[in-house]
Amino acid sequence: MSPGDRHGRAIGGWQLPFILVIASFFLLIAFETGYAIHDRKALADQRRLQEPSVQEAIKLRQQLETLAAKTARLAAEGDEGAKTVVDQMKRQGVTLTSPNQ
Repeated sequence: MSPGDRHGRAIGGWQLPFILVIASFFLLIAFETGYAIHDRKALADQRRLQEPSVQEAIKLRQQLETLAAKTARLAAEGDEGAKTVVDQMKRQGVTLTSPNQ
């Protein structure tokens, strides 16, 4: 008599493939979770490394906006050199506006 249960079926039947599928699913989830954690850490490191450059760019932009506003104010007050600069900037598509005071 061959190994099996009372009805003549082989031991394991559908249970072994089902267990293998479930185990494979959990291994896949564990791998994907580990990969996502690794990617998140790498992105956080990149952001941390870029922060000084971003702060410098913000500082430079603020300085440029201040310079542009003062130039526009001088042009509005009648300074010829500032008017020339503002006209050149307008030809290049850049508009300078003086800040409201």
